[in-house]
Amino acid sequence: MTDKPDLVIRGGRVVTPEGIVEGDISVAGGIISSIGAPVSQAVEEIDASGRWIMPGGVDPHAHIEQMSGMGQWNADTFETATRSAAIGGTTTVISFAAQAAGQSLAETVADYSARAARGAMIDHAFHLTLTDLAVPGFDRDFETLIAAGHRSLKVFTTYNIQLADAEILRVLTMARQHGALVCVHAENDAIISQARDALIEAGQTTPRDHARSRPRMAEIEAVERICRFAEYLNQPVMLFHISTREGADAIRLARERGAPVWAETCPHYLFMTEDVLAKPALEGAKWMCSPPQRTVDDQAALWSAIEEGVVSLVSSDHAPYRFDKTGKLSAGANPGFHQIANGLPGLETRLPLMFDAMVSNGQGGAEAFAEVTSTAPARIYGLPGKGAISHGMDADLVIWDPDRTVTYGADDLHDNVGYNPWQGRTVKGWPERVILRGRTLVSDGVFSGVPGSGKWIARPALPDRLWKKDQTGEL
Repeated sequence: MTDKPDLVIRGGRVVTPEGIVEGDISVAGGIISSIGAPVSQAVEEIDASGRWIMPGGVDPHAHIEQMSGMGQWNADTFETATRSAAIGGTTTVISFAAQAAGQSLAETVADYSARAARGAMIDHAFHLTLTDLAVPGFDRDFETLIAAGHRSLKVFTTYNIQLADAEILRVLTMARQHGALVCVHAENDAIISQARDALIEAGQTTPRDHARSRPRMAEIEAVERICRFAEYLNQPVMLFHISTREGADAIRLARERGAPVWAETCPHYLFMTEDVLAKPALEGAKWMCSPPQRTVDDQAALWSAIEEGVVSLVSSDHAPYRFDKTGKLSAGANPGFHQIANGLPGLETRLPLMFDAMVSNGQGGAEAFAEVTSTAPARIYGLPGKGAISHGMDADLVIWDPDRTVTYGADDLHDNVGYNPWQGRTVKGWPERVILRGRTLVSDGVFSGVPGSGKWIARPALPDRLWKKDQTGEL
């Protein structure tokens, strides 16, 4: 190498897809140029002795500048959300371009693209949330946007934006024709409606009752149904936020049959139970999400599913609503659970929580941590250059201090939510430096991002491997 690289990071334990490497990482032009080989000099040098060097986090499920199914806007802008993400070690996010009733897909994407261009400070892509297939020009816009690099879609089986089964089959068929992945919020709306209405009639409307209003059978039935749809059409599907043992079991069985299905779960299902909803008065509303948190048994089943590869990745499902009249209390000072926006913040806390569990406490190890939080999301969603420390990849790197312990406070996050759902929890392991495309975004808690500096990532058509089993029989 005749020219000095822009950056060299020395002395760390580097987690790559091929294993753990100890040695230098060099970066030139925002791209990883060497791993492990000694580098004599560089324009900038960082000493990472005693540290882990991980790929920048890829969070493929975050709601930013979006309206809830109940009509409340969430709290974050692209600027506040991506600042929070970066401080927590995430360098790439996939959020949603959510179609409103009567709005064309082209208008939807133009709106969200403009919002992200103004504020996003990490790299990003969009899932196209489909709610109105009857809008004029839907098929044309669908094909155009997928060809332009928007390669993932989202549909609901519940809320007032749900699609009927025939519409879901239509979306799956069109996605199959054009090389896109379909993500599904899978809960049975009829089961939810029956349970919710019975609770309201009985006057049982506290946040604690929220868990009973969305029975585990709602997830089980819908997951099984969507798995069969994917199997029938041989179309790849990602099942969002799996919360139950039975949901994971349904996905395991579907994959054993050869169905092209993937699944994610979230930290609030791995580390919380429904007991968080039983806080005094309305405090439990801060932890309300859908599906709700479940049981210790479900947590154990989800960890097993991660270990087996049945659950491929862990996302935040960041859904930020303030605990005031602009968010969760928009229906008044004493709302019922059915009037409270569902969701909690998670972009900033996802990686420290998972590092603490998987690396510091050995529930999988460093390589498994990188896989479920970075590498698998980038691979499954087709994010070129992202998710792994390899030659020629984007230099999205996080230097972790494995010995630093942090206890979360009441309002110490960098989003716009105003509370931390992990208040009082201590994690060991902390992202002390976060680098995006070779440039430091965060150093010892100091953030230096610039609004609009994040890049939109165009994604290629899904390869055949996502439709077919390979020679080992693995999807």
